[in-house]
Amino acid sequence: MMTDSLAETAAPATSSADEHGASAAKPRSFAEILKWALRALFALAMIAVTFAILTISLTSTGTTAQKDFLCFWAAGRLLLHHANPYDAAAVFALEKSAGYSETQPLVMWNTPYSLWLSILAGLLSPVKAAAFWILLITASIVASVRMLWNIHGRPPDRLHLLGYLFAPTFACTIFGQMSSFLLLGVVGFLYWYRRRPFLAGLCIALLVLKPQVLLPFGLVLLVWMVLNRTYQVFLGAILGMAMAMAVPLWFRPTIWSDYLPILHTAVADSVIIPTVSSLVRIGIGGRHAQWVQFVPAVLGGIWAIGYFARHKAQWDWNRQGPLLLLVSVFVAPYCWFFDEIVVLPAILAAAYCCAERDRSLLGFAIPDVAALLLVFFVVHVQSGAYIWTTTAWLVWYLFATRSIPVQHVLSSEVATS
Repeated sequence: MMTDSLAETAAPATSSADEHGASAAKPRSFAEILKWALRALFALAMIAVTFAILTISLTSTGTTAQKDFLCFWAAGRLLLHHANPYDAAAVFALEKSAGYSETQPLVMWNTPYSLWLSILAGLLSPVKAAAFWILLITASIVASVRMLWNIHGRPPDRLHLLGYLFAPTFACTIFGQMSSFLLLGVVGFLYWYRRRPFLAGLCIALLVLKPQVLLPFGLVLLVWMVLNRTYQVFLGAILGMAMAMAVPLWFRPTIWSDYLPILHTAVADSVIIPTVSSLVRIGIGGRHAQWVQFVPAVLGGIWAIGYFARHKAQWDWNRQGPLLLLVSVFVAPYCWFFDEIVVLPAILAAAYCCAERDRSLLGFAIPDVAALLLVFFVVHVQSGAYIWTTTAWLVWYLFATRSIPVQHVLSSEVATS
């Protein structure tokens, strides 16, 4: 009886393999070739448009993207000459030489850990560095969307192209932000953590570029590595972070003491960032009560540990990870709108869930179009106009996946086998 059952199970697999071999041997028709060519042209057109948008943003005088990029480039340029990349006077002189027209210097607030990327830009002239930066951002977004498509089993509906229409993706592109590398780190980990744990660990090193965006996610990640003794992932993460930090330290051993005044200035300025955490700080402790801004992140971390404990036995980062990403961004103490690109895995997971269950994507389309309009009309990211977006993505995900397990999300191992 068992033998018959096994024979029946094996028969379709053999037949399927034969059919696959026959279809592979059969030459493609003209219609198939034309369809493939149109898809390739569409992909190239999307990349070209992205490249053009970034070029205009990074080279147009006075744009937010150009200002942000110039301070990033100037920091790398100074560090290459073993100078202090956080020295306002030196940074201002370089920015003015590259066409910066403001009356006040724009000094990079990123931690020294991110300066290895700044050094890559500083090796080139401002124009060439902008082109290089464009290529890096475009490549990281395209690679992330492609890997997410693979994680979901390469479905033919091309629903993963929604990733290019996601408003934070567009904002990240317009403003030329390094948040796309944060997305690449998350997606790379999700893609490789089963099959290539060391590579997955190297991807984790990218998350430290903006650690404040993913605090609960990082906490669960650390607990997961310890409990599961995933030494290869841990080793890859430590090695990647050590190499990233070694570069700026080699050029300037005092880099952390150089950064401390910038950190103190950032705290003193108490910049209002359109996040839930900022609202909590203003509502409870006032504008200058910085510690209050971390309360949502602490509560989110407690929830994340409880969530992990409930699902520990069957934990799968591609199934439980999306909600963890959304909650992490929702409670982040410091997070700009373009940083929200990191929740793209959750957005696509919910979209595929809706497609499988015949549910409408209108719940995503409405807030996404509204956010796209804000970006299109160049509404400043520091304004309160974006305060609702993290809530919108979280609510839509919960609505799209309500009452059903997110089983459509395949692990990397299954999707690519």
